Amino acid sequence: MTTDEVLDGVDLGGRTALVTGPAGGLGTETVRALAAAGARVILAARAISAAEAVAARIWDAHPGAELDILGVDLADLDCVRALGDRIADRGLPIDILINNAGVMYTPFARTRDDFELQFGVNHLGHFALTTALLPALIAAAERSGVPARVITLSSDAHKAHPVDLADPNFVEREYNKFVAYGQSKSANALMTVELQRRFGDQGLRAFAVHPGVCATGIARHMSRDDMAEMKRMAADTKNSLANLKAIPEAAATSVWGATAPELDTLGGAYLADCALGVAAEHATDPETAEALWTLSATLTS
Repeated sequence: MTTDEVLDGVDLGGRTALVTGPAGGLGTETVRALAAAGARVILAARAISAAEAVAARIWDAHPGAELDILGVDLADLDCVRALGDRIADRGLPIDILINNAGVMYTPFARTRDDFELQFGVNHLGHFALTTALLPALIAAAERSGVPARVITLSSDAHKAHPVDLADPNFVEREYNKFVAYGQSKSANALMTVELQRRFGDQGLRAFAVHPGVCATGIARHMSRDDMAEMKRMAADTKNSLANLKAIPEAAATSVWGATAPELDTLGGAYLADCALGVAAEHATDPETAEALWTLSATLTS
């Protein structure tokens, strides 16, 4: 399915969505699809000029689209908190939060707050943003009577590597970019499980999403050797790399998770191909999810 097929006949008028990483790839398509369905969409972007270009293209196709652009750098917790404060100051309810931004297989680097880059951006940055926006999400659910949705992009790459709770930031371990990416995607799924447990009774529905394999800018750090390693890791998963998706197909599960009414009773699930997927046990274990939440809260406090 494509995003337009998922949202065919869906009216998101009166609802507000916030999407991270809107300036390219899946994020751009997610913003476009939600806006075309009537949602007000906040583009939470690190590259403001690129987000402005995206907004201009969407306005050309949909002149009535409601789009706002707000800056955020997920590698800088002060910046993440500032975005949360701006949302609160405006009194904006957030009906849909899509934690879409990410980095993949990067050379070793650390965020401004000294976290390993992939764990810091993919998980801790989104953890800090999600927790900062909890009042806006809960307020949206109370206002509308419809559960607010939190979509966090994971990946089937999580299946190879659990989170190392003792050394998530590679202080003691030798850095391995495949391990770092895999554990960050496991962390995305675990955050979803614990977010649902803690706040499901306050009107939140959280979902982790595997978008599938798609050629986007997130692969800009990958070499031919990296592609060979990906194929080796995926050897036991039939056709996992052969089924290359177009961007509207890869973004479809995010918008399905954000809007499908049949998911209202399935919070905490892992989604793939616009259906319920299956995550690894290490990425769904409730005790691990709670321990990661506690660790993440400490690291981002």
